Amino acid sequence: MTTAVIDETEAARRERLWEESRRVQGVSLGQDAWRRFRRDRVSMLSLVFLLGMGILAIATPLLPLQSPRLVKVDQKFQPMKFRPLFAPTAAWLDDAGKINEAKLDECFGELNVVNDSLIKLRAAIFGRWEVTSWLGTDHLGRDQLARLFWGARVSLLVGVVAGLVSLVIGVSYGATSGYIGGWVDSAMMRVIDVMYSVPFIFIVIFLITVLSEESIKKWLLEHGIDRIVIFYVVVGAIYWLTMARVVRGQVLSLKQQQFIEAARTVGCSRARIIFVHLVPNLLSIIIVYLTLTIPRVMLFESFLSFLGLGVEPPDVSWGLLANEGAKNITPIGIVWWLIVGPGLALGLTCAALNRLGDGLRDALDPRLKNR
Repeated sequence: MTTAVIDETEAARRERLWEESRRVQGVSLGQDAWRRFRRDRVSMLSLVFLLGMGILAIATPLLPLQSPRLVKVDQKFQPMKFRPLFAPTAAWLDDAGKINEAKLDECFGELNVVNDSLIKLRAAIFGRWEVTSWLGTDHLGRDQLARLFWGARVSLLVGVVAGLVSLVIGVSYGATSGYIGGWVDSAMMRVIDVMYSVPFIFIVIFLITVLSEESIKKWLLEHGIDRIVIFYVVVGAIYWLTMARVVRGQVLSLKQQQFIEAARTVGCSRARIIFVHLVPNLLSIIIVYLTLTIPRVMLFESFLSFLGLGVEPPDVSWGLLANEGAKNITPIGIVWWLIVGPGLALGLTCAALNRLGDGLRDALDPRLKNR
């Protein structure tokens, strides 16, 4: 009898513990990182700003902005103006609200399928109404606000694409070097040392200058390659060196861990161990470094555009806008709104990316969990 009572008490205790354990919800590393990241208000504000900037850049053809290319000589150097807010002045639409294809090409240039669809949707929603020159006009009478938004598409895309190119090359190179080790690792690292000693800025300028020669440029355009595509590849291909070193150092510390030994024991290939087992464990570091690489690429593109070697008119980027604004700052008159807009947009975006990287680093570091 006593034994039965004890057994019943033990069963009830186990059942109670089981119920309590079911009520306790485990927290994954990602959930814990997100919870800590949300507590960092500045990083959250940076993330919201970047998401908003990205959404606005993608949706630029849908917004009721003026043409970024239409020249209005009689309206050049118009100062900032907020009244009226809107005006029925869309030059690419006739009085009936129908699209004039010739004017559309003049106002926006060649559009792909997505942008063309967004432009048509904008015409259906807003008709001829568009925002007036809130940020003034440039030396050709083009609306500065429209050029700022259209330039955001190029500047952000350059940073993201070149950053992803450097990510793919750097992670693959660094992880392979660190995992194989030995003389292969030494040789691969010496290659990086040699490349670090090369003044890449001059190489990039030289390549872009050579590829801009008329006959070469014509041949590249026939194959669908313009200067901005070349810029993606060239800049992405030189920003992978630090990424490779960072990844290699982390792989050296992980490759002797038990989960890697278990993968070797079951017969996993080197490629599978590197890209399925090692690289996913480095995602936090890779993501953080990517957020720090993108603003560097954007600033480099702005520098080249400032020198006239980046984005070619009539295309537009923030660096090109800053260059045009700087040309119009003279002792006779300072057209300050031409440089404040792109400079502020570029500065805020780079600052937000850097702050986002700091926030992600703190959130994804388990050692900072209880701070």
